[in-house]
Amino acid sequence: MSTISILINGERRKASNSATFERRNPLDGSVATSAPAATVQDALAAVEAASQAFVAWSATGPGIRRNLLNKAADALEAKGPAFIAAMAAETGSSAMWAGFNVQLAAGTLREAASLTTQLGGEIIPSDVPGNLAMGVRQPAGVVLGMAPWNAPIILGVRAIAAPLACGNTVVLKGSEMCPATHGLIIEALQDAGFPPGVVNFITNAPSDAAAVVEAMIAHPAVRRVNFTGSTHVGRIIARVCAEHLKPVVLELGGKAPLVILDDADMDMAVNAAAFGAFANSGQICMSTERIIVDERIADEFVARLASKASSLPMGDPREGAVVLGSVVDMATVERCNAMIDDALAKGAQLLCGGKADSTLMPATLLDHVTPTMRIYNDETFGPVKGIVRVRGVEEAIACANDNAYGLSSAVIGGDLARAIQVANRLQTGICHVNGPTVHDEPQMPFGGVKASGIGRFGGKAGIEAFTDLRWITVQTTPRHYPF
Repeated sequence: MSTISILINGERRKASNSATFERRNPLDGSVATSAPAATVQDALAAVEAASQAFVAWSATGPGIRRNLLNKAADALEAKGPAFIAAMAAETGSSAMWAGFNVQLAAGTLREAASLTTQLGGEIIPSDVPGNLAMGVRQPAGVVLGMAPWNAPIILGVRAIAAPLACGNTVVLKGSEMCPATHGLIIEALQDAGFPPGVVNFITNAPSDAAAVVEAMIAHPAVRRVNFTGSTHVGRIIARVCAEHLKPVVLELGGKAPLVILDDADMDMAVNAAAFGAFANSGQICMSTERIIVDERIADEFVARLASKASSLPMGDPREGAVVLGSVVDMATVERCNAMIDDALAKGAQLLCGGKADSTLMPATLLDHVTPTMRIYNDETFGPVKGIVRVRGVEEAIACANDNAYGLSSAVIGGDLARAIQVANRLQTGICHVNGPTVHDEPQMPFGGVKASGIGRFGGKAGIEAFTDLRWITVQTTPRHYPF
């Protein structure tokens, strides 16, 4: 069992009332982590510490910030084995997924380091003689970041890396599902030498989440908020931010469609579908949730995909290499089982896998899915995926867009011009042609449309999200006034 602390102004602390909460391993119910159940007062103390540190941190040169972010990337990579163990214990994820998280998160820190010299601006022509007018990007203040459990290192780092690069100070609210994993991120930043108060960390019991988050958003020093998680919770956070006029970046749920056209390379289509659908047991915001295949090639594609999915190794990630580890909790199992029952009752065909009685869920494929079935519209966020057969390009596009979500998508096709035309018509913030729906790089603008969120993370989009654009003028010659 891990026992962790919160971090306020560079000091590791218990909750002010010494309360704790437990995160249990989803497979065997053993206590994985004991973490502080921070109070509202603790959360506000973290914001105050960040606010006090902002004055000096925002004035540091880009070289200092760049150096610390690069050191943090090295420190994070050095904790690879600890991250793998923590993720297996807290969320049941495989070593493969945890290792990828470490790799991409370190890259995100290094990308943020490169942004420190890109907080530029522009000279804007003025109609006033002798007036030097500038649009200048400046740090906003304290940034509150909230990250989920499913890609905890990637998304925990993403919540704070670009804000730090821009000269903001941060408070990371760790997920109740993986407090030790998020705590290791903070340890890496502390190992790198960030000054006290620049990085702060709060964990809270699930029952206290609403009060803790609302109090931090309401604090005047918090000038930006970012959240990655469910659309349901994202709507609540958006309402609270709107009440306090706080800009927010939200990356929320998804129902990513993979469109397989009639001229698709079969190997490419099968491999992209299997990876996108079953990486981390389908618990990724970009996971392929609806496989849309032209009926002219559907029989061959379905047979080959079912064969591949059936062969994916599954088991306790603490005992060896697997692709499908544990899902995060029994609620996921119950949700997916209910969708399987609903689909089969309405005419779907089970190709492989099926209902589970533990958090070890097999790769499951349901063919002949129709709009009457829950799995057609609802996010499974598990290794249960529906296949929809369509006739032609127009029907494929209509099916892909027939959803409230709009995060990621992909199109597989031999005629690149046609595939790109299809991609251009899909209502998603991200689309990959001849690749999987699951793809992320630190420098890319990442985010969705419709119910999948607001704003963008990544690269220069992060600068825009976490800075204020100010208009500053300098009058260089005597100015004429009318009176």
